[in-house]
Amino acid sequence: MIEFRIDRRSGVSTYLQIAQQTKQALRLGLLQPGDQLPTARAVVESTAINPNTVLKAYRELEREGLVEARRGMGTFIRKSLGHTPPADSALRAELTEWAARARTAGLEKDDAAALCASVLDDCFQDTAGTTGATATTGSTATTAASDTHIHTRATTDAARSKGDMHT
Repeated sequence: MIEFRIDRRSGVSTYLQIAQQTKQALRLGLLQPGDQLPTARAVVESTAINPNTVLKAYRELEREGLVEARRGMGTFIRKSLGHTPPADSALRAELTEWAARARTAGLEKDDAAALCASVLDDCFQDTAGTTGATATTGSTATTAASDTHIHTRATTDAARSKGDMHT
């Protein structure tokens, strides 16, 4: 089950944070077709946001064809965005090793996320000079062994204060 984390200081609309975190979970394979999203009531209880905000996020996901609302049953995943390698892939192992080295070197989680976002922005720039989803969403995903949490964090300000982001 996904647990949404809302960053009220990020500058990203709350409904977009929910939609982005859901998409990130789909990309990572944490949510699969047929999985049920938390009810609006459950999200409201855990995040203290307006129920209409949750419903707006779910409607946006439905408009994109990612989820379907089943009257009286809830909202369910329709399709995956899974182009990401499985959790045990070589790329994930390399990234895990890099994260451990970054932590050993004294980087805080937000600093490492900002550095990753900066590198991804550089690597995934299109011909118009705009950046991909990482720069747009400012989000990173983290997982815990027993319970999965998707966190949306604004890393741009932290990175700029550290001088890690390219503007």
